[in-house]
Amino acid sequence: MPLEEYAAKRHFEQTPEPPPGKKSKSAANPYFCVQRHDATRLHYDFRLEIDGVLKSWAVPKGPSLDPAVKHFAAHVEDHPIDYGGFEGNIPAGNYGAGSVMLWDRGSFQLLGDASGAEQIARGDLKFHLNGEKLKGDFALVHMKGRSKGNEWLLIKKRDDFASSGWDVEEHAYSVLSGRTQEEIARNLPARKTKLKTAGAADRVWHSNRPPKAAASKAAPAAVKSTPRKKKRTLTSGA
Repeated sequence: MPLEEYAAKRHFEQTPEPPPGKKSKSAANPYFCVQRHDATRLHYDFRLEIDGVLKSWAVPKGPSLDPAVKHFAAHVEDHPIDYGGFEGNIPAGNYGAGSVMLWDRGSFQLLGDASGAEQIARGDLKFHLNGEKLKGDFALVHMKGRSKGNEWLLIKKRDDFASSGWDVEEHAYSVLSGRTQEEIARNLPARKTKLKTAGAADRVWHSNRPPKAAASKAAPAAVKSTPRKKKRTLTSGA
């Protein structure tokens, strides 16, 4: 799925989402991210850096560390690498309108000798995640014979990171800003204290970028307030 499909669905003069650029070269430690997207329906967008783009799946129930759970994942259009750092609000009237949270991010390694493209083509993509929330071995398995052809399952493998009964909604905060979904929707500032993020420390992401056509206004300089002097209280001797 080329980036032309991604671009055709968006009006970059109206949305802060990054426009497609040149495909990036394959990284030694490829990037992955999960974005919690409160659009028409709340879902999670699972993305893996493969062949210079973010291969993407929409996961309605989100990822899980519980190996007993197999969650449906719809294979969607490729996204540019820069999308991996996006967090903010897609304005009403645009494709995917709603708030987007950078829910998890880190690096990953493919499992096996086949390339990512080869594994996707055969319908069995295996990888190891090194994220802040998601860790360990996972698989995306194509559900062949389905009507649309984009139906996959996201499955956690049994390993030291597996956790029975793990609930994705107990981890509904941003690894970028520490904010909740509501705080992002209200465009509130990042929390002063937030958890460290794992992986991809060498990448610099620009979040809440204004649309291309919008001119950014410089914030007025803060005026320092002079502290009031305390009045001295005179006491008379008895």
